[in-house]
Amino acid sequence: MIFGIAAYAMWGLFPLYWPLLKPAEASEILAHRILWSLFAVVAILAVRRHWSWVRSLTLKQVGLLALAAMVISVNWGMYIYGVNSGHTIETSLGYFINPLISVVLGVVVFQERLRRMQWAAIALGAAAVIVLTADYGRLPWIALTLACSFGTYGLLKKFANTPSAESLTVETSVLLLPALAFTLMLHSHGDATFGNAGAAQALLLVGGGVITAVPLMLFNASAIRLPMTTVGLLQYLAPTLQFLIGLLVQHEQMPASRWIGFLLVWVALVILTYDGVRGSRRQRRQVVPAVTPEPVASLPRS
Repeated sequence: MIFGIAAYAMWGLFPLYWPLLKPAEASEILAHRILWSLFAVVAILAVRRHWSWVRSLTLKQVGLLALAAMVISVNWGMYIYGVNSGHTIETSLGYFINPLISVVLGVVVFQERLRRMQWAAIALGAAAVIVLTADYGRLPWIALTLACSFGTYGLLKKFANTPSAESLTVETSVLLLPALAFTLMLHSHGDATFGNAGAAQALLLVGGGVITAVPLMLFNASAIRLPMTTVGLLQYLAPTLQFLIGLLVQHEQMPASRWIGFLLVWVALVILTYDGVRGSRRQRRQVVPAVTPEPVASLPRS
């Protein structure tokens, strides 16, 4: 539980970190996040002396993780852009919507049948998007991009079935050459902040890789020990912290219409969570057979 809370709390506090990297643009931050994430996760695997998994990788897994790498790079880049452009609350909306996107993917990909409460949650989520579109004067595209990319990333990771540290190593290795090429191009044009804006800036860019790898390790340690219902409830900690940072620290605007949109999303999540917990309990009762007492043999009468 402590590992899980620590992982989601770190993810929730990311909006306090990325603005520290200005004047670096989101693209430069993303490139360095990829480079130093690879370095950090390889260092962790080296300490654990865990390399045997490389030989067990299949071509299908590598292909799925390569696709996952492209999707998560979109997610990381959009998140950094959203936070550093003053849209932290909208980024939190993306991760609030993500469970609803996962339900929709379950219907589209796995042809799952939705229960009534799940349909109600999705309908409320769709209503929230309509309300927020009217409020922003545009589609909440930052939130929708984050939700859809992270939902697709989770789907690809499910098919790949590879532990977090190992999968992150493959994903960042796939992205290594493009990230390195982009970083070198920035240096050749004199637009890079790494190495040109002081030691503190360089250390903060390196730190982006560390804070990417550490919560993943904590999450993995938590997920293998906790029930999925508990992990599902913990996931709301990160967007809640992001929302509070955007509202109380960065002082982003929250007009009444925007509150209505967020309230619709939160009600949808309450319904979805209640339905999931109830379904999990019902499933456990079906798995554990009812124990009936054995008949007591009647004593012979004297």
